[in-house]
Amino acid sequence: MDGIVTEVAVGVKRGSDELLSGGVLSSPNSNMSSMVVTANGNDSKKFKGEDKMDGAPSRVLHIRKLPGEVTETEVIALGLPFGKVTNILMLKGKNQAFLELATEEAAITMVNYYSAVTPHLRNQPIYIQYSNHKELKTDNTLNQRAQAVLQAVTAVQTASTPLSGTAVSESAVTPAQSPVLRIIIDNMYYPVTLDVLHQIFSKFGAVLKIITFTKNNQFQALLQYGDPVNAQQAKLALDGQNIYNACCTLRIDFSKLVNLNVKYNNDKSRDYTRPDLPSGDGQPALDPAIAAAFAKETSLLGLPVAAVPGALSPLAIPNAAAAAAAGRVGLPGVSAGGNTVLLVSNLNEEMVTPQSLFTLFGVYGDVQRVKILYNKKDSALIQMADGNQSQLAMNHLNGQKMYGKIIRVTLSKHQTVQLPREGLDDQGLTKDFGNSPLHRFKKPGSKNFQNIFPPSATLHLSNIPPSVAEEDLRTLFANTGGTVKAFKFFQDHKMALLQMATVEEAIQALIDLHNYNLGENHHLRVSFSKSTI
Repeated sequence: MDGIVTEVAVGVKRGSDELLSGGVLSSPNSNMSSMVVTANGNDSKKFKGEDKMDGAPSRVLHIRKLPGEVTETEVIALGLPFGKVTNILMLKGKNQAFLELATEEAAITMVNYYSAVTPHLRNQPIYIQYSNHKELKTDNTLNQRAQAVLQAVTAVQTASTPLSGTAVSESAVTPAQSPVLRIIIDNMYYPVTLDVLHQIFSKFGAVLKIITFTKNNQFQALLQYGDPVNAQQAKLALDGQNIYNACCTLRIDFSKLVNLNVKYNNDKSRDYTRPDLPSGDGQPALDPAIAAAFAKETSLLGLPVAAVPGALSPLAIPNAAAAAAAGRVGLPGVSAGGNTVLLVSNLNEEMVTPQSLFTLFGVYGDVQRVKILYNKKDSALIQMADGNQSQLAMNHLNGQKMYGKIIRVTLSKHQTVQLPREGLDDQGLTKDFGNSPLHRFKKPGSKNFQNIFPPSATLHLSNIPPSVAEEDLRTLFANTGGTVKAFKFFQDHKMALLQMATVEEAIQALIDLHNYNLGENHHLRVSFSKSTI
């Protein structure tokens, strides 16, 4: 048979046994040589060569560190946006694959793109580089499955603009559509944000990812649903509609992409399935309206699409308001996207205070007012600065333990928290925090937007004065009633990670010690961390 040529990355000075057990390279740019292995696994002649990202371009690409269960279709999808895929070879046992594109130009574009944006399959980073082979010679009898997948995908691609009345159009229109929509906005007199798109398109199903960009001086977006059916419904309902009265017209098409790779969560791109992504260097940081996107229930806020043809009333934003919203002038209800008041129940009424609720809920937004209910002291109303923050706090804190009790957090039917009438003593159960200096999210572009994480046993401490040692902090945190399991200073000693025994202990420590005065005019800042020590 004409042997299937495969190729395995060899780490410099690594033994071949270690090599065959899986990828040894930590980064796509590591130097390595390569060898050729025939299909029956016998080593054939080694040849020297650099198989790396910036090596000699080839239309054959070598893909490494694939998750075990990945399919041919998913690997082909990586190449589709860049041009026609002409061959594929999967090395299932080695978690590798080879992908051949029709032209070297397409391969170069693909490698350049993925060197800037790490591709992920099934939430795992994978690595792509040029292969030493100029073409992929595969034995089609052995590679039948891959060839069948390739033919099916190619048929879909060529049929994506079918002629009406042909047999092709039937199969192409129904099952083969992409879950990704390409959206162009005409007559864009007012800026349209990623959040506005999310609000409109969530009406038709869960939006997984959005990327926005400007091309040919036009604002465009790629938006991915979980299911092609949702994309089809959204296209049918929204194509040709206006977002605001008489302007910002949506032009919607199916994208040839089947999956979007999002590297950063900011106001240009968002992966709603991965709230842990960074906002990216030099990129605008998340603002509060955007942080909301992480809320799983955002699709519940999907508002009804206009009954009025040609105008989408979900936003019902008159033009002046649209302009203001675009300038981020806090218009009530425009960016809020939902109720700002939360109802928290099953609280420990012996222990809870408005201040403790302010501190804990303040991790996820700027708490404006807190009212512990006079007749039901195990429940409280908490008013956040906007609906996105209340959604975020609800998602992260519902079901967590506070003072030994599992708290329940839901959206309240109240629009605001009323302050007690002048002169009425309500025993300090209601507190207005509107002017608190402790709000974490007041400054637009604050780094705090990038550091919103679920409650965790590991806490991030900052603003530590030089005179305070590890032992001081360990003692301070142990005094909150928990056990300090681990501690690590950052290089500059102004920040540290500290791990408590449980999430409940960490929540308690954060409530007790956020803004604690460490002396020298340093107030300790405490947040949940995504890291472990």
